[in-house]
Amino acid sequence: MAKKCGFFENLLMNKTPLKIHFPKSALKVLFQDHGLSRIAIIFAPMFTQYEDVLEYLYTSLPMFQRIGAVAYKSDLTNTIALCESLDNPQRKFKSIHIAGTNGKGSTSHMLASVLQSAGYKTGLYTSPHLKSFTERIRVNGKEVTQAFVVDFVNRIQTSIDSIQPSFFEITVAMAFDYFVREQVDIAVIEVGLGGRLDSTNVITPELSLITNIGWDHTDLLGNTLEKIAAEKAGIIKKNVPVIISERQSTVEKVFIDKAKQENASLCFASDAYSVNLAAEKGNILFDVFKNKVPVVERLDLPLQGEYQRKNLPGVLKAVSILRESGWKISDQHIVEGLLKVVSQTGLKGRWQKLSASPLVICDTGHNIDGIENVVHQLKHLVYEKLFVIIGMVKDKDISGVLQLLPKDANYYFCQANIPRALDAVTLAEQAGKFGLKGVVIPNVNDAIAQAKLTATTDDVIFVGGSTFIVAEIEGL
Repeated sequence: MAKKCGFFENLLMNKTPLKIHFPKSALKVLFQDHGLSRIAIIFAPMFTQYEDVLEYLYTSLPMFQRIGAVAYKSDLTNTIALCESLDNPQRKFKSIHIAGTNGKGSTSHMLASVLQSAGYKTGLYTSPHLKSFTERIRVNGKEVTQAFVVDFVNRIQTSIDSIQPSFFEITVAMAFDYFVREQVDIAVIEVGLGGRLDSTNVITPELSLITNIGWDHTDLLGNTLEKIAAEKAGIIKKNVPVIISERQSTVEKVFIDKAKQENASLCFASDAYSVNLAAEKGNILFDVFKNKVPVVERLDLPLQGEYQRKNLPGVLKAVSILRESGWKISDQHIVEGLLKVVSQTGLKGRWQKLSASPLVICDTGHNIDGIENVVHQLKHLVYEKLFVIIGMVKDKDISGVLQLLPKDANYYFCQANIPRALDAVTLAEQAGKFGLKGVVIPNVNDAIAQAKLTATTDDVIFVGGSTFIVAEIEGL
């Protein structure tokens, strides 16, 4: 009896919680009274249901996509600790690392699809997801299984308790562990935010690729393009080739200096590759040239955004470097991978056509550069009236985006069902200052339904402003 009292006395003095894994269905608190104090021994849950794991991940851990900057971790300590607890899976598979302000998601999916077409077992890690958490982690286009997610969280529960990582840090470690267990030939890893301090930046890839630099997350990455570029350049590793998709005079020196510092070979893909656009039967066709010689002609890319002309050079240059390193990728594999990028990877929300009559299009562009591309492409459409359904998050450059939008459109202001969402009424009030007029319908699907009732077959309806608005579209 003395030993038992000694144990609980020590427990009290050290203030150390006793955590024991226990099935969630039997979660309970046991109270012991040993004359010293009333002690609560909490049996921590061992998850059995996928839904319970998701609830735990979403509600117990800070998640940037939902709550914003307070969830951002400004160092790699937690990710390194998590990976060490898993025997460092990031060192056990080959990878390609992709950063950038806009275009990194499309680029990641196109590269993964090309590698898959070439016969390689290809992992793909991207964020955020649109519909399902499992979209973030794929192998040959197939989403990670719910059973693996449950097993993973149970296996590292002790590490989660001690490290207290963020939602994103856990998903990165989960992806790395899954790719090792699936024995992928290579994995394409998309940076979440920035680059230098992003949780994915613990890998040493076969090559690094940075798409373009624009204004986004200035509160975290810096208030100049040079500072933002420096954060993106943080993925450049010693002796690892790096591709910059688009040469931008304002920031090119940042990449040149960083590559020189790391002894990494550097190339600007847009120096060699160029892309022309043509329209045929309502579709955009892409003609790609290398040093003015055609390499891909009349490409009917499923990703119909004109902005893909900025991403294709980086994709093709990456394939070229992989070929030089011994990867077997033919011209046919490239074309097939690009043509099948949506069917092979499940990519959604990039200038995606939802219906034809009236034409309804959605796009996940959500910062100044992204919205500029959207507005530019809308100008090329032929319609009687334009209806814009828009919602945004609080931490974006709201005024910068609103001043770009067409004033002759009919607006429906909505908001996503996340804490970061900007209130639809507030958005409408701010939009009014820029001459944008419309009505507030908070739910995006209600707004789409109302726009369809109002629009004729000759009109166009656009839905966007936030990834999370697009994510809530029913049937996407």
